[in-house]
Amino acid sequence: MDRLDAMQVLLAVVDAGSLSAGSRKLNAPLPSVSRKVADLERHLGTQLLIRTSRNVQLTDAGRDYVDAARQIVAQLKEAELRASGEYEVPRGELTVTMPLAFGQQIALPLAFEFMRDHPEITLNIFSVDRVVHLVEEHVDIAIRLGTLTDSSLYAIKVGEFRLVTCASPAYLARKGYPAGPEDLAGHDAAVFGAIEDTSWIYERDGHKVRGAPKVRIRDSSNPGAVAAAVHGIGISRAPSYLVQDELRSGALVTVLDDYDHRTFPVNLVYARQGLLPLKVRAFLDWMTPRLRRALRGLETASEPQRQ
Repeated sequence: MDRLDAMQVLLAVVDAGSLSAGSRKLNAPLPSVSRKVADLERHLGTQLLIRTSRNVQLTDAGRDYVDAARQIVAQLKEAELRASGEYEVPRGELTVTMPLAFGQQIALPLAFEFMRDHPEITLNIFSVDRVVHLVEEHVDIAIRLGTLTDSSLYAIKVGEFRLVTCASPAYLARKGYPAGPEDLAGHDAAVFGAIEDTSWIYERDGHKVRGAPKVRIRDSSNPGAVAAAVHGIGISRAPSYLVQDELRSGALVTVLDDYDHRTFPVNLVYARQGLLPLKVRAFLDWMTPRLRRALRGLETASEPQRQ
């Protein structure tokens, strides 16, 4: 039995969630995958997986073994990278995940510049609005918005953004400026998200204040709601990175700035297992100062635009 191969098969099954999913992930026959896991259990003299018709679960022994196997495989990969010279010149495939709208507006243009400066690195961009498990989904780096919850990851804070309440000058000339969140009851809104999200929460002097505008249009995406606001449909509330161009051009102006002051962090996040590959270090070192400059520019764009 090739124990290293059996370890990798076991990890694939655990990460995929079932024997059949693991076989698809490995592009290997299901009987072969099942036999290798069974051979490993027989060699160890203990059960590693509890098999059901739909998934697999780790036993206590299996959990300990999988943790050790991950370290062994990671160390082997690190040795291979050293031998191939990846620790001498940034090269190879680098997988980065980021929120969809933030990527389109801020991170992707910078990533394209990074590729021009690092011709031997291939980028796999995973744009998705959910938290991606870096180790299980084989992702090198994540751009995360908001408060971090996984303390096992390394994080580099690159800046902040805030929510901005804004509308077109034409709309405000027609409907007037809201003086406070309570005044939103007399305004139309272009919103995004679930149907039950019908009000916005603000803060001032440590107190929460609710604003409930009349929803005129709802879009499943933030950019769609912003576009509706530009066309004068109503007031919108969006992340500052999403409306920076519209604010600079005057297509939108901000309102309720005294209430929209809470900020949210932006971090570059990565999992460190052994020596950090040079391609990962190169991306972090290159992207960190540029993201910081881009995010500092958001504050200039979202300064009050009252007329």
